[in-house]
Amino acid sequence: MRAALTAIVACVLGLAGPAQGQAQPQEWPQRQVTIVVPFGAGGSADLLARILATHMQAKFGTTVVVENRAGAGGSIGTGYVTKAAADGYTLLLGTVSSIAVNAALYTKLTFDVDRDLQPITQLVSFPNLLVIDPKLPVKTVPELIAYLKANEGKVNYGSSGLGTSSHLSVVMLERAVGTKLTHVPFRSTGDVVNMLLGGNIHLAIDSMTTVWPHAQQGTVRALGVSTPKRSSSAPDVPSIGETVKGYEATAWQGLFAPAGTPRPVVDKIAAEAKRIWGLPEVVKQLQAAGADSQLSSPDEFVAFTRAERARWAEVVKASGVKID
Repeated sequence: MRAALTAIVACVLGLAGPAQGQAQPQEWPQRQVTIVVPFGAGGSADLLARILATHMQAKFGTTVVVENRAGAGGSIGTGYVTKAAADGYTLLLGTVSSIAVNAALYTKLTFDVDRDLQPITQLVSFPNLLVIDPKLPVKTVPELIAYLKANEGKVNYGSSGLGTSSHLSVVMLERAVGTKLTHVPFRSTGDVVNMLLGGNIHLAIDSMTTVWPHAQQGTVRALGVSTPKRSSSAPDVPSIGETVKGYEATAWQGLFAPAGTPRPVVDKIAAEAKRIWGLPEVVKQLQAAGADSQLSSPDEFVAFTRAERARWAEVVKASGVKID
């Protein structure tokens, strides 16, 4: 009898052991969560990560920190997350550049985003804004296209670096209208804006979050947004696609986890992002940043990111740019 009782107790303790030593998926989070931003502080990805961190920490009572791991166009931070434990405690704020563009742009990545990351949810889409030096004698996209064709190779444009969204957005425009511009790469969007304000470059298609305030002040002239539809932040500015059929260069951002993260944890994080994005104060923050909320399920986000990698791979190929 005593032997049988001892066996039962041992069995119960054996079953309880793993639950005590390791948090189950439905219990997430039990300790600090880190959201890795693969770019420097102060950008739009950093802003979104800090919004998530603030509200997740308030909801769960667990520390949520934002860690900036910049470098190689977002590839350093992305690679770091692909090698983290697949338990939901290390997340990635990924962007169109770090997830879709870099897969085709960099030739020596040590990871495969399709294999090594689990998409959780898309968060937002950002239009890029086509802006020009007000001294150019054009006020609409059709007038700009006519001007470019009449001044083939004489018009230059700035970007925040080779292979960035601001570079490839213009490559897409060149391909669509059959003209060629001179590319002048810089280190950041801020540099692009400064060069445009100083009259050193003629145009740019760059982050609306950064460029739109200057357009509102009249120091640059806004001609169009790069998304298929007009932006709610600037409803009077037409989309480039209204003139150039099929043109789209949407900058998007979303949340990822290491591949193999338990599905209950992935679903819980996706639901939490949805809750946060519905808060009135967050809605106002996103609108102020020129971002359109674009939440999706994990499965929808998987399909979206795969399609985006295929689409941007064609643009990278057309640009002729490769980075070792």
